[in-house]
Amino acid sequence: QVQLVESGGGLVQAGDSLRLSCAASGRTFIGYGVGWFRQAPGKEREFVAAVYYNGGTAYYADSLKGRFTISRGGAGKTVYLQLNSLEPEDTAIYYCAARWAGVTGSRLRSSDFDYWGQGTQVTVSS
Repeated sequence: QVQLVESGGGLVQAGDSLRLSCAASGRTFIGYGVGWFRQAPGKEREFVAAVYYNGGTAYYADSLKGRFTISRGGAGKTVYLQLNSLEPEDTAIYYCAARWAGVTGSRLRSSDFDYWGQGTQVTVSS
């Protein structure tokens, strides 16, 4: 099975950008659907973006489309989430998730994924 480790979070100001990384170990991401979720304090975990590593369409939460971009790194080992024009409301723990299958649609749920990283904190100050 694949293990996931996120990195790249931090404290930034509104309007700044960050790039989060999700690194695979144990296996590569080839054959896996990979997603990003986030959870703000006191709120439920919500879908951010997902892509099938082998190719195809990337999917985004409607409210985040245009500011966030998911992409695949080389060699099957990394998936990125580029966060632009960050807002204080984007403050959350960001989690990487994977499942052995493709992904479709922008209504993916936490229960659709089998493997999770420990999360990386993103804090946006106003």
